[in-house]
Amino acid sequence: MQDNNQYKESLPKALKKYFGYDQFRGEQQTIIENILNKKNCFVIMPTGAGKSLCYQLPAIISEGVTIVISPLIALMKNQVDQLNGLGVNSNFLNSSLTKSEAKKVREDALTGKLKLLYLAPEALNKEDNITFLKKLNISFVAVDEVHCVSEWGHDFRPEYRRISPLIHKLNPELNIMALTATATEMVQNDIRKNLKLDDAKVFKSSFNRSNLFYEVLPKTNAKKNLVKFIQTRSKPTGIVYCLSRKKVEETAAFLKMNSINAIPYHAGLEQGVRKKNQEDFINDKVDVVVATIAFGMGIDKPNVRFVVHFDAPKSLEGYYQETGRAGRDGRPADCLMFYSYKDVLKLEKLNKDKNQDEREKAKILLEEVSGYAESGHCRTKDLLQYFGEHLEHNCGNCDNCKNPKELFNAQYELAFVLEVMENLGATEIKTAVKEVTERSQIKKIIKGHSAHYWSSIIRQAILEEFIVKNIGTTGLIISGKGKNYILEPYKINLFIEREFPIVNDDEVDSMRDNQELNIHHDLLTELFKIRETLSSKNNIPPYAIFQEESLEEMASSLPTSLTDLTHISGIGEGKAKKFGKQIVEKIKTYVEENNLTSTAGIFVKTSVNKSKKKIKIIQGIDKQLDLEELASSLNMKFFEFLEEMEHIVHSGTVLKIDYFIENFLDDDAVDDLFEYFMEAKTDNFETAKEELQEYYSDEEIKLVHIKFISEVAN
Repeated sequence: MQDNNQYKESLPKALKKYFGYDQFRGEQQTIIENILNKKNCFVIMPTGAGKSLCYQLPAIISEGVTIVISPLIALMKNQVDQLNGLGVNSNFLNSSLTKSEAKKVREDALTGKLKLLYLAPEALNKEDNITFLKKLNISFVAVDEVHCVSEWGHDFRPEYRRISPLIHKLNPELNIMALTATATEMVQNDIRKNLKLDDAKVFKSSFNRSNLFYEVLPKTNAKKNLVKFIQTRSKPTGIVYCLSRKKVEETAAFLKMNSINAIPYHAGLEQGVRKKNQEDFINDKVDVVVATIAFGMGIDKPNVRFVVHFDAPKSLEGYYQETGRAGRDGRPADCLMFYSYKDVLKLEKLNKDKNQDEREKAKILLEEVSGYAESGHCRTKDLLQYFGEHLEHNCGNCDNCKNPKELFNAQYELAFVLEVMENLGATEIKTAVKEVTERSQIKKIIKGHSAHYWSSIIRQAILEEFIVKNIGTTGLIISGKGKNYILEPYKINLFIEREFPIVNDDEVDSMRDNQELNIHHDLLTELFKIRETLSSKNNIPPYAIFQEESLEEMASSLPTSLTDLTHISGIGEGKAKKFGKQIVEKIKTYVEENNLTSTAGIFVKTSVNKSKKKIKIIQGIDKQLDLEELASSLNMKFFEFLEEMEHIVHSGTVLKIDYFIENFLDDDAVDDLFEYFMEAKTDNFETAKEELQEYYSDEEIKLVHIKFISEVAN
């Protein structure tokens, strides 16, 4: 191999020739020179900083073929397509190829036509592949996404831990370039040990992505907030990550129902669909991809403007890499996490089948996610500290920096924590929190605080370097700064961190929007007047035109068109057309006069199951099926079924149920109930029940009320 000085002139020329760039970024050139001079190297470089070029360029200008070990078929294909587009012959060997296609790839490699050959780590375990690879003139081996080697890494792959002996089996003299976007010091040590890279030069770029805005929101009304987050953006190009395939499908469905151009992506999709969805997103044919974390690794799409974690991530390392897929073009992008501790508990349950050691490691990673989410500290500072990088000043570009949390003098608390931990010796954070919490109960001056409170103090002590991580373990030790503080405590301000509620899934999806209503009461008064006018004009009770809760929602979200009006609960197209003109004209005038913004376009149609149920009810009634049998087929109690029918007619759909009522009630009873509803001042069922229960059952009252609304109001 030539001395690296001979490359200093040719490398910039090669960069321009093959990649079109005028100059290298960061340490790219030094890394390339290192591998060309047959030296192992370990590259830790954030997403979008140009890792791939570090092995692709030396592969192109070296003799022979470079083997690239990569974990995902989608990632291999993306890289190979890009290289072939640059005129560099490259290919991959994986399970997506037919036998004849795989044979052609091997022939091209053996005849020297390929410059890069991508393999999954599993492929190295096949004896016929080892035999084939031994025949090649291999320049070096690049191990991409090398964090997969470590059991502390966020995408641990057992096959990665067997790479080293297999490379040695190919040729003990082969050099290795290991690359990853994320690795804590513990993960780095694990990688170097496993791949025998003790002599490798480490090239570590800053983890700071200053163009990314980090934010954490509580997971309440999450679906509405997600729709609002996407719909209010001028360029809604982004990724929404969910933990399960089912959640991916449901989330993509409700986004589409809310007029967002979204598609699902997960390993359970048919291969052709998965491939098409990925390519449609890359080629800007869709705006949003909802995916499991399998999506995005190595995908070179520079214009992703946001990454949302709809569920809490499994680790901070994974979270950092996934958010790193936003803003690769260097322009501003947003990273939003919806967080509830319920998600963390759910993830812990998913780890129940792992062995004890793996469960403990996963639990520690989840505790770090909770600490980050609940922190009142600068988010960027938190993340950089996690990777062993210190940021002198707050980023000024995260939710905590934009809206600082309340500070308090924590002098006594910090001194107490440090004293307890010094007495304990090196300890894990969960042990420290338990001990500090228990001991605080007998310390009068700081008695009565929760484990969450002490966990917050300990995390902030780590950020301020009073406590440091014991590298190579999960333990914590008191730093010199911490020991000095014990001897001479001084006033120090720490944040009061918020404690996120534990929210159940059904609570997340069913929280009523009117809990969030910011009602314009002067407008609401005018809307009630319009309802009274419409009531008199049409000789219909006011509630049969618009229910009070519908008017309250109008006075909050301010619909300024008939289409917007249909987004209000209880109002369908028919009712909007029949009664909505005066309403929207009044609201439009009010919005213009008060310089307000309508938010009626931000709505959430959530439940796919409810939509299917509604369709089955309407279709069943059209076929004149027995209502009790129809309720039973939908696993609904009859009264619950009637309430669902009531919701349907209130939204403007006509249900013709005379065929059932005539076998349920005589004509006089129907006329009597009809007359009651026509004169009633309220739509409240309990009021009707109180007045009518002596003569009619709950089901009879409901049935005629459904007929009344359907015929009179719709």
